[in-house]
Amino acid sequence: MNVHGRPTRTIWPSADGTAVEIIDQTRLPHEFVTARLATLDDAAHAIRAMFVRGAPLIGATAGWGMWLALRADPSDAALAHAHATLLATRPTAVNLRWALDRVRAEVAPLAPATRVTAARRLAIEICDEDVGLNRGIATAGLPLIEAIAASKKPGERVNVLTHCNAGWLATVDVGTATAPIYAAHDSGIPLHVWVDETRPRNQGASLTAWELLNHGVPHTVIADNAGGHLMQHGLVDLVIVGTDRTTATGDVCNKIGTYLKALAAHDNGVPFYVAAPSPSIDWTLHDGRREIPIEERDAREVSHISGRLPDGNTANVALLPEGSAAANYAFDVTPARLVTGIITERGVAAANAAALKKLFPEQ
Repeated sequence: MNVHGRPTRTIWPSADGTAVEIIDQTRLPHEFVTARLATLDDAAHAIRAMFVRGAPLIGATAGWGMWLALRADPSDAALAHAHATLLATRPTAVNLRWALDRVRAEVAPLAPATRVTAARRLAIEICDEDVGLNRGIATAGLPLIEAIAASKKPGERVNVLTHCNAGWLATVDVGTATAPIYAAHDSGIPLHVWVDETRPRNQGASLTAWELLNHGVPHTVIADNAGGHLMQHGLVDLVIVGTDRTTATGDVCNKIGTYLKALAAHDNGVPFYVAAPSPSIDWTLHDGRREIPIEERDAREVSHISGRLPDGNTANVALLPEGSAAANYAFDVTPARLVTGIITERGVAAANAAALKKLFPEQ
């Protein structure tokens, strides 16, 4: 996608072939800064500290992290250590485990001397496949927006509401929930995006708004609690969100607050879609509320906030009274009954086991 008019991915091998480079997303939207990952610990820290975030990008970074670990030591012990270290970084996004298991399964039978080359090939494959999956989501989701546009008066905009960031910054490129949005915009459909700010880390305000701005997509940032009001007044035509883990039965785990948007959409008859590339579907789980681990992050993400000062510098400031406790549940689960459809690279499925299995009979 575009950064100041220049096509850019979120992760790429360094020019010297000894490291991986990423966009440091903790510095957005006020600074565009890249970071270099040269070791297993660098990759683990980048995931844990949210330099990279979003389930697909976490998985891609983990794949490159395995390569970095094996460059230093291609032994069986090092392979097992790298897998365990990276798996422990974030508990909710299933793409992390999927990527790690894929690399381990393919390189473990190989002689140590050939593992580094194989791991690098797999990391590149995971990244390129992610881009292909997201383009498939764009193709599958575009008709949903086209149908709404066809029902409107000439020139009238389609209003899409998003939550958190499921754009190209959450993936290697293109994005999941934003993929149909970009496809619609690029095809000339008049379109406007309501961007939830998405407390506590403000990924909507700092990331989604930044990338929509760079791509020229009309948008407006709103407080998280404004979505229901907009739906009540007919100002939202559809909701499209991403997912960190979707069960085989269609329950969707995503950034905290997604469940509330789904409830508001259901109450107001607004279609609620989830963009889910197949690696984000956990075929081993059937009850999202009971089976998906919900990450609880540092309370400082709630009690403090970052922003740019008038002099151009950034600062982290306190929001709460000193001594007040804060809780930081990072995700919630939207039950399948509230999901209109799941947009995958193979098409749109109803949020139930039979419909998902029909699209993915090999599972």
